Amino acid sequence: MERYVEILRMSGDDVLPMHEVFAGYGINKPVGYIQKCWEENVSGVRTTFAAFYRGSFAGSLHLLAESDYSYFRERGIPEINDFNVIPPLRKLGIGNALLEAAEQLAFETCGTVGIGVGLYDSYGNAQRLYAKRGYIPDGRGLMYKLQPVVRGSEVRADDDLNLFFTKKKP
Repeated sequence: MERYVEILRMSGDDVLPMHEVFAGYGINKPVGYIQKCWEENVSGVRTTFAAFYRGSFAGSLHLLAESDYSYFRERGIPEINDFNVIPPLRKLGIGNALLEAAEQLAFETCGTVGIGVGLYDSYGNAQRLYAKRGYIPDGRGLMYKLQPVVRGSEVRADDDLNLFFTKKKP
């Protein structure tokens, strides 16, 4: 099915269509956020890859040149961020194609790429995908709001509870 998948870098014309498709599937991506992402593409802070399946927008991810996660930032590791594939189009190779594009760009400047993933059940498919693609935990343990979770502490299992992974250039 990958022959129907096209990965392009985001353009300014993609802002409203991306917002509309995401909103149509209940994925909260306000138009202001997507516009900010586009502006950061122009400035070089991030690169956004947009996936199209049979000509229709199917998902996206961002590659941050400088991560907010200090372990990645201090080592110059670019971070894959905000990875979404429209629910009915999952398991068609779209996610793999997006990751491949981001990894190729990251490996041009750094021998490693990083990614963070949430830990509750709705992140299960992403966790499995990253493992299949060769991502391994960075060894720093759980992070909550990008800070280490201290043994014995209590944290909330929400989108800010993450485990970070890296993949080295083959």
